[in-house]
Amino acid sequence: MRFSEPLVEGHLVRRYKRFLADVRLCDGSVVTAHCPNSGSMKTCVGEHWPVRLSRSGNPRRKLPYTLEMVHNGDCWIGVHTGRPNHLLLEALRAGGIPELSGYPEARLEVPYGRNSRVDLLLADGDRRCYVEVKNTTLVDGQGAFTFPDAVTVRGRKHLLELADQADAGHRAVVFFLIQRSDAAYFRPAHEIDPAFAHALAAVAERGVEVLAYRAQVSPHAIELCERIPVRLAATA
Repeated sequence: MRFSEPLVEGHLVRRYKRFLADVRLCDGSVVTAHCPNSGSMKTCVGEHWPVRLSRSGNPRRKLPYTLEMVHNGDCWIGVHTGRPNHLLLEALRAGGIPELSGYPEARLEVPYGRNSRVDLLLADGDRRCYVEVKNTTLVDGQGAFTFPDAVTVRGRKHLLELADQADAGHRAVVFFLIQRSDAAYFRPAHEIDPAFAHALAAVAERGVEVLAYRAQVSPHAIELCERIPVRLAATA
């Protein structure tokens, strides 16, 4: 995914109330940007970190700027949780995810389960593959990308609904899309949400596939680039 307009440079002043971020622009002015991320953003925010903002051309928007990415001194980190579904769909259409190839039909946000919507439904006639995409931005400082960065009851519900689809004979995949490059493998964050980590291991036993892919994040583009090893065990 290439950005159609150059992103706006700035430095983070603070992120607050989950969906707001104050950013100092290069001219010294401070703007309040929409922060499209409901998580804790642990390991993703630091005072004076460089950031990039997109700007909406919609004059009706109260906050024209949107926080897209931050830089921690080592790499850019994509924090916009609205991007991963489209990043995955773009990579699929380009043939970049061989594990999910062979499905001529792909639809986003399809109703399923118990009042839920699956992020991506792949189909080839009656053959279906249900894919839940989890934006992953947390690192543990010991070489692992981890998820979640806060307790997620909703995320655990999604796992169980995927397992129901696997029980029904369909493919079911939880896809951790990692928007940073400073670790080597993926694991569930047992120390933050042990219930989610336990559920992930349990649904994997029921046939849910667990994939993790890293994206290359830059102010010019975000693109999926490589599959990352997954370790589900708490002691791994």
